[in-house]
Amino acid sequence: MSDKLNEALFEARPYVEYYEKLENLVKRLWTEAATEENFLRLLNEEIERAEEPFRTDLRIFLQKFEAL
Repeated sequence: MSDKLNEALFEARPYVEYYEKLENLVKRLWTEAATEENFLRLLNEEIERAEEPFRTDLRIFLQKFEAL
C-alpha cells in the first residue's frame, strides 16, 4: 500500500467522523485502481454518491491526499 495513502489517512483521522468506513473504502479503491489518477477518479465518484456526513469525510481525506 502507498505511503501517501497511509499518510493521508493519518492526517485525516482527527477530522473525520467515520474513520473505519473511510479507511476500508479508500483501501478497497486503491487496490481496484491501476494508477493514482484512476484512484482519484474512483474516489470522486464515491464522493458524488455518498451522503452526509460521510461525504465530508471523503472530501477531508481527498484534501489531505492531494496536499501530499
